[in-house]
This record gives sequence, C-alpha cells and structure tokens, in this order.
Amino acid sequence: MKAKELREIGADEMAQKIRDTKKEMSMMRMRRASGVSVDNYGKIRGMRRDVARMLTIQTERAKKEGK
Repeated sequence: MKAKELREIGADEMAQKIRDTKKEMSMMRMRRASGVSVDNYGKIRGMRRDVARMLTIQTERAKKEGK
C-alpha cells in the first residue's frame, strides 16, 4: 500500500491492518520454515515494508497530536 492511501484511513483501521499483516506474515514464515511451498517469497518483504510504513504513519500522527 502507498503511504498516501494509508494516511487516509483512520487510526483504528490502521491498527487492525497492522495486526492482520503481521499475522499473515507470521503464517507465511512458518510455512516457509516447515518446508511447505510458498507462492511468492517476495511478498514477505513487501509485507514487512508495509508494516514499517504503517508504523511510521502511526508515529507521525502521535507526534502531531502531542504538539
């Protein structure tokens, strides 16, 4: 997801997306570690970057509210 799209969603939805993405990423890692074929290994990298993007936006919002 693009940062511009993420900035448009609310804080509650953002938190839910972070939890869902982390859970899905964890499941993919477990499947990969257990030897089950994963369709797209690059997707894990993209998901990790999406989570980082979402956390960055959350931090920006928290700093903005604190000022």
